[in-house]
Amino acid sequence: MRIPVLLLAASLATASAKPHNVVFFIADDLGWKDLGCYGSSFYETPNLDRLAASGVRFTNAYAACPVCSPTRASILTGKYPQRTGITDYIGAAQPAKWNRPTKLRPAPYSEELALKETTVAETLKANGYATFFGGKWHLGGEKFWPEHQGFDVNMGGIDRGGPYGGDKYFSPYGNPRLPDGPKGEHLPDRLASEAAKFIADHQGEPFLVYLSFYSVHTPLMARPDLEKKYTAKRRTLKPVEPAWGQEGERKVRLVQDHAVYAGMVEAMDAAVGKVLDQLDALGLADNTLVIFTSDNGGLSTSEGHPTSNLPLRGGKGWPYEGGIRGPLLLRWPGVTQAGAVSDAVVTSPDFYPTLLEASNIPAPPNLRSDGLSLVPVLRGGAEADAFAARPVFWHYPHYGNQGGAPGGAVREGDWKFIEWYEGGPLELYNLKDDPSEAHNLADENPEQRDTLAKLLSAWREEVGAQMPTAR
Repeated sequence: MRIPVLLLAASLATASAKPHNVVFFIADDLGWKDLGCYGSSFYETPNLDRLAASGVRFTNAYAACPVCSPTRASILTGKYPQRTGITDYIGAAQPAKWNRPTKLRPAPYSEELALKETTVAETLKANGYATFFGGKWHLGGEKFWPEHQGFDVNMGGIDRGGPYGGDKYFSPYGNPRLPDGPKGEHLPDRLASEAAKFIADHQGEPFLVYLSFYSVHTPLMARPDLEKKYTAKRRTLKPVEPAWGQEGERKVRLVQDHAVYAGMVEAMDAAVGKVLDQLDALGLADNTLVIFTSDNGGLSTSEGHPTSNLPLRGGKGWPYEGGIRGPLLLRWPGVTQAGAVSDAVVTSPDFYPTLLEASNIPAPPNLRSDGLSLVPVLRGGAEADAFAARPVFWHYPHYGNQGGAPGGAVREGDWKFIEWYEGGPLELYNLKDDPSEAHNLADENPEQRDTLAKLLSAWREEVGAQMPTAR
């Protein structure tokens, strides 16, 4: 059932009679097409499919950046990455140390989420919420870890972008904020167990559980039983040609058949299921807002090329839809309609104002959010129309690891414009007619192209976007 907005199943006054619990899941590098409910042809995700069936599935949800750290900062602050200064994944080379033979020198970026920022966790905590963080942080060194940014508990959130200590996805973890479990314990299950325990310990008060999976980021490692399962499943697939395409100078995967990656997706899905089951077991599901999303598109052009984002173009690190569009599932019992689908255009800064309005918490006086609350979309009515027409922006003045170059983009309505800062052709696509971004209409529609180019330029100036420079 596809509807432009979701009808209210009960009055918001009734639904907001007491503070809502919040469970926010964010996956790492999970693509738009990587869940069964989004049409995956290979991966199995029964728990996330169950969440979609009981809530809302968004088809036009975007990460604020095609790589991780900027999007994560954007969710926590409600701001575009350019306002926080975190515009690249933390750990990338700064301009002074740049030695790659590129046309431009990338822009500088901030290497931590500044403590002056008021995170959504800090705001909820100030209003009586118990707050939990589990998993990947990647927003600065120890002085900037979750416990200094509004979270009462930090299980596993450090400076690393992946599970690179110890046995990586298996205990011992070598993580100073996650005590080792029994040898061989699996990281996503452990994080889910910690989240479930926190829920049980704080079931008598409102809580925020922010479960930020390391999955499905590299290193590509799966439980042996799941790797075996999907290796066998892959043998049953009919050969598909072509299995590989080309994006710039990189080959891009066109088929979902990577057994290890499939096992990683299923294990993450099982971890989500463990937390959802805990809410059910404790009778908390009806008073808990649950959100699941990803920090950028699926990895398809580098580092093992583990997934395909088709019909979307490109993947992580690129401004094409495969690099920035991701899954978004939202369940708010008493408000959302089960099994509904929304085409509203959503972006990372929207989550902060959404959580505040859903919890009846006023925004901090110093908060300057670039997002819009999704509550009008869930409620229905004229206010929801803003989500169809408003522009959303991207600015990535860096060279990532996946083949992309510095560039910016804007989507307004059905139109999307891409500008490459090295020069080269401007790109314009009608996403309604051409979601695969196969037909560049920039020369055929110069008026639309120029309108969006001016819009993107004005936005960059407003947010203080830093640009790459000539070498």
